[in-house]
Amino acid sequence: MNARRVPAGIVAAGLLMGALPFLKLPAFYESFLYLALFWIVLATSWNILSGYAGYFSFGHGAFFGAGVYTSATLAAKFNWPFLWTLPMAALVAAAIGVGVGAVVFRVRGVRGEVFALLTLAVTFVLATIVGNTPIDGGPGVYLNAVPVPKLGPSPTSSLYLMMLAAAVVTLLASWAIRHSRFGAGLFAIHDDEDAAEVMGVPTYRWKLAALAVSCALAGLAGGIHALFISYVTTAETFNLTVPLTVVLMSILGGTRHWAGPAIGAVAITCLLFAFTGGEYAVLGKGVIGLILVIGILFMPEGVMGKLRRKGIGSLSEGAARPHLHPHPNPLPQAGEGVRQPASEVLLRVNGLSKSFRGLKALSNVSLEVRKGEILGLLGPNGSGKSTFINVVSGHYLPNGGEVWLDGRNIAGLPAHEIARAGIARTYQIPRPFAQMSVLDNVAVAAMYAGRGLPSLDAGRREAMQWLEFTHLAGKAQSLPGELNLHQRKFLELARALASRPKLVLLDEVLCGLTPTEIQSAVEQIRRIRDQGTTIVFVEHVMDAVMALTDRLVVFDQGSMLAEGAPRDVMQSPAVMSAYLGVAHA
Repeated sequence: MNARRVPAGIVAAGLLMGALPFLKLPAFYESFLYLALFWIVLATSWNILSGYAGYFSFGHGAFFGAGVYTSATLAAKFNWPFLWTLPMAALVAAAIGVGVGAVVFRVRGVRGEVFALLTLAVTFVLATIVGNTPIDGGPGVYLNAVPVPKLGPSPTSSLYLMMLAAAVVTLLASWAIRHSRFGAGLFAIHDDEDAAEVMGVPTYRWKLAALAVSCALAGLAGGIHALFISYVTTAETFNLTVPLTVVLMSILGGTRHWAGPAIGAVAITCLLFAFTGGEYAVLGKGVIGLILVIGILFMPEGVMGKLRRKGIGSLSEGAARPHLHPHPNPLPQAGEGVRQPASEVLLRVNGLSKSFRGLKALSNVSLEVRKGEILGLLGPNGSGKSTFINVVSGHYLPNGGEVWLDGRNIAGLPAHEIARAGIARTYQIPRPFAQMSVLDNVAVAAMYAGRGLPSLDAGRREAMQWLEFTHLAGKAQSLPGELNLHQRKFLELARALASRPKLVLLDEVLCGLTPTEIQSAVEQIRRIRDQGTTIVFVEHVMDAVMALTDRLVVFDQGSMLAEGAPRDVMQSPAVMSAYLGVAHA
């Protein structure tokens, strides 16, 4: 199915399933389908944060429970019409999630298992608060007297239709996020959060937004489920069943596909019913646990991930090669560009300092980068070159000093704001987003850094132009792991250029390349400069440095040692001493 037809397919399937209650089937089918839809909503909503952004949460039961108790309290104790309670259930769950995330996401070290444990703790904290306040108080909340909205021919069918509507909304949200600029940012966070931030992704805001959507949908499902069970208690609501079950369902179906959790939810619901409906309930739970173990070991990407690897469903993931349009500003070939005199200052650094636990990596560094030039940074290993790039690009915060870009002080700004201001960089060791295609790796930079393109389609069109420029267009649908070192280095270049930056920071892009590959890279760098991009070039390959750079700055032990024309600097006694040492009699 064409990716753009998927939303229509989801809505059409919802309408068809909505007609089932009017066929007067036995109530059993409505209850069974209700439970399948219930788990689809919970698993898919969990996946928006944990699957897409990679922040594995065990706290989904807390946000589900918040929705349960919000609807139960408003309907049973304050006599609200039940349908009116559902938006409040979603809102309360989202507010709790955002409140937790606003604190937790500020702490850089809270990732992985630490985040999972913190979210699990939220479940027990919320259960304690609800159980020891008038919200519950101990005996639970009864909803027997709450009238079921008359949406279908029977109360059971009405509950089924409400959960069906929630499932349709959840699947549409999951699909829309997966195929959006927002979703690409979440997947970049999943693969390498620090690199995503440096490429312009507002990681803090995006994680909060994903958590808010995830919690709101869980709260909506909880609100409907409160009326379904008609009696809610903290022990039954705030337990490990919900988080563990949704994790199993999502992993089985595939966390990187919008439909993966839904497929896992249907499969597990059917298995649970098959075993619990017979005489082997305990055995059934064991079988489901075994499925989880086998899935993790032999199919870690889930069912949809396995199919995607085989090429099935690539169109549904929007992976088709974009149609190429003529570039709005054709790139000149090497040597065709007209170099302008480098006089106007683009970047001015004053007194920049950076320390790591008392060790001064940069000490009172001041320099200028002029528009249109290639400035070379040289120095022995550990002299502060890469630290300089990391500080200027926002990867590290400076301890002191100023960094002025086009008249704006960007020192201390978040890395994504610096990327938006017009600075792009490469990494000494390539850091691609491992589970995103080569095309989408570049599209992320095109969408978020520099001028920032508004959509995934626009980002992919721009990305393809830069893949053509770096001779990687034939690898557009490959994963970065399928590239050799030379190609990964060029992928770094393509990502840096896709935002059309004012200044590119190249950190040892020639390291590890063969002489032939170095010559190819040198030609590419010339082409980049010839189109008017300013470059700061950190490199140890001296032939390339002398051939490319207009000026050199030499670092030693975190300080500037020399600055000037390349040949003058390399003949400086101080520079020769830093590189070769001092002779002793």
